[in-house]
Amino acid sequence: MSIKKSLTVLLAGTSALASSMSFAAEEVNVYSYRQPFLIEPMMKEFTAETGVKVNILFAKKGLIERIKREGKLSTADLMLTSDFSRLTMFTEEGLAQPVDSDILNKNIPSQFHGAEKQWYALTSRARNIYSSVERVGPAPTITYQDLATPAFKGKVCMRSGKHPYNVSLLASIIAHEGEAKAKTWLEGLKANLARKPQGNDRAQVKAVKEGLCDYALTNSYYLGKMLNDPKQVAWAESVHINFPNQATTGTHVNVSGIALTKYAPNKNNAIKLMEFLSGDVAQQMYAEINYEYPVKEDVQPSKLVASWGKFKADDIKLSDIAAQHQAAIKLLDEVKFDL
Repeated sequence: MSIKKSLTVLLAGTSALASSMSFAAEEVNVYSYRQPFLIEPMMKEFTAETGVKVNILFAKKGLIERIKREGKLSTADLMLTSDFSRLTMFTEEGLAQPVDSDILNKNIPSQFHGAEKQWYALTSRARNIYSSVERVGPAPTITYQDLATPAFKGKVCMRSGKHPYNVSLLASIIAHEGEAKAKTWLEGLKANLARKPQGNDRAQVKAVKEGLCDYALTNSYYLGKMLNDPKQVAWAESVHINFPNQATTGTHVNVSGIALTKYAPNKNNAIKLMEFLSGDVAQQMYAEINYEYPVKEDVQPSKLVASWGKFKADDIKLSDIAAQHQAAIKLLDEVKFDL
């Protein structure tokens, strides 16, 4: 083979390898606490729009610990969480890096940005108080503070105080009222529980249906899920959904969200995906598939969620709530809430 022909073959091979490497690089790796039924359809839309392949590792627990253990060798680009507390944990562990994107800043209101923009919320859900249709009726003026008053003795059901949804609520009360008042509230709430904290959010509504309690502290989107589950429709129809604190601070909202990992190997593609998830298509999918409230203000909730009515949400910055996360855990331990 001539030198010229050999060089041509070598260059062709090098070009093919470079092309292959370039194609392989068009991917993004996601670690997700969110469930496949919700996330996979969005990722398919993203890939169809951008050509970027999305690889997803789903798990109910342990993903933060895994990324911490993997360190600089981690292949994870993004962390998707189903709650605010995990976003807080992720950033407190130093596992995230800031993202300053014009698209994210435009699509997502500032109160839904993490400190130094190390995470962004993608959806919100209200922390509602459900009341028994049969024994109570609607309670439009109810407050979280009411649940700790003597009139509610033996009437309240809720899951573990240390579940992220309840930690976030308690942290918001600390942010608004200080630790001393928050502890008094927590002690009163514990005294009013109809049973030891247990089960998930839906189990609290089931308990209302069964007459074990009259009020349940439960996230908004579970009502949509129950109404669309033949086995749980009766639970959902046994309660009114109430938005607490409408005359004061507004209803506490928790969020799902996303963060860029500290050592993301596909940073540019990861930011593209973050921006996509904040846009109209993905925000509407969140609304329709999982009955969550979009954070993008011009995207409407589903018709079912809209039927529950508009409400005043607590507009405190989530970063201010995050700052009280550890204080909330401490109070829960001090009052032995789950025992």
